[in-house]
Amino acid sequence: MDVLELARIQYAATTIFHFFFVPLSIGLIFIVAITETLYAVKKQKIYLDMSLFWGKIFLLSFAIGVVTGILQEFQFGMNWSEYSRFVGDVFGAPLAIEALLAFFMESTFIGVWLFGRNKLPKWAIAASAWLVAIGTLLSALWILAANSFMQEPVGIEIINGKAVLTDFMALITNPQLLVEYPHTVFGALATGAFVVGGISAFNFFKKRNIDFFARSFKIAMIIGIISGLGIAFSGHWQAQHLMESQPMKMAASEALWEDSGDPASWAVIADLDVENMTNNWSIEIPYALSILAYNSFSGSVEGMKTLQAAYEQLYGAGNYIPPVETVFWSFRVMVVFGGLMIVIAALGLFFEKRKSLYSKPWLLKTLIASIAMPFIANTAGWIMTEIGRQPWTVMGLYTTAQSVSPNVTAGQLLFSIIAFCGSYLILAIVMIYMVTRVVKKGPYPPKEKEANTDLLNKEAFEQ
Repeated sequence: MDVLELARIQYAATTIFHFFFVPLSIGLIFIVAITETLYAVKKQKIYLDMSLFWGKIFLLSFAIGVVTGILQEFQFGMNWSEYSRFVGDVFGAPLAIEALLAFFMESTFIGVWLFGRNKLPKWAIAASAWLVAIGTLLSALWILAANSFMQEPVGIEIINGKAVLTDFMALITNPQLLVEYPHTVFGALATGAFVVGGISAFNFFKKRNIDFFARSFKIAMIIGIISGLGIAFSGHWQAQHLMESQPMKMAASEALWEDSGDPASWAVIADLDVENMTNNWSIEIPYALSILAYNSFSGSVEGMKTLQAAYEQLYGAGNYIPPVETVFWSFRVMVVFGGLMIVIAALGLFFEKRKSLYSKPWLLKTLIASIAMPFIANTAGWIMTEIGRQPWTVMGLYTTAQSVSPNVTAGQLLFSIIAFCGSYLILAIVMIYMVTRVVKKGPYPPKEKEANTDLLNKEAFEQ
């Protein structure tokens, strides 16, 4: 295996692991901020208990997210030095702002939220939690501004073979950013919601602290439904934008080798024959691709063969078709799990409102299993986004093959992959152990458990 492939594997492995914790942190701090606000307004201790309990899991995910995120930036210099030379003038601005503004804002107000309690009024603690939440959103904004440039380069000039930023406002109003950012944020909110909802369902199943987790569950499932719908609509807008900015990615996500007819059908599943650039069979929904691409019952979509010929004329000889199987199936995994999250959240909220959720073990088990769904959907979405852009690092300007460091050896990369993956495995085990310990311990110390009687008693389970 050559240096380029090893560098890709390392970046994929570390990025996927890092991105488990980023959306979880964003989603959990949002729920913590809501519970802190409810405590400040209603002055009921249970909302303080909710904030402290979910805050513990937030802090764990935030800490590991910071550690793994540092490595992401280091890799630009270690494995992708040629890319860093090309795009450093552009990347430097959003990454510096993210570190100096958003990260310091998060860190400062986490300190206020943790250590200001009993020293500051309740509204100040609630405000600090919201400022942490805003900080995480700002952090995501600047990171995605950098990523959006890779998808759709704007606001630059190529001077002496390097990208030079000439319009900062163009960078932060990038059309790709405007569709990518809300989609990512809604995905993060769904992640926090389903982790809280799943842990609450686990405690319903165990018949523990029902009132505490019922309130947590309601908040989580309301957020789950709203964010699920937000994911669907923002994803639709993003697909429409891809028709203009990255039509090859759109065609690959549909395994569309030839130009579609008018109207265009959407392939639900297909048997791909990549070697012969065709599909042996597919199950299609008429009109669906035209609606997805144009909000219309008519309209055709260019296929990969047509786009390949156009790209060869524009960029020169080369293969501009990304790994089709990966893009095609990752898109469908994302869509399926995104849709399931909306259905599960709606069912959970419906049966909880009717006080019959607790007598439905099948639904409780489904909710527990659904903890994994947003992580799978987020990962599949980013795999499609990044691999669908290949062979480009910066779309239309710089390829991945050009970006890799020239002086790094395959042996060095293989050693670092093993070292990083081993370290990340240890971090994952520690994280799972710590979260499991928090969940098993519950929201109350042993001495307080008897004092915090459930409003929903055991009879609710036996109905």
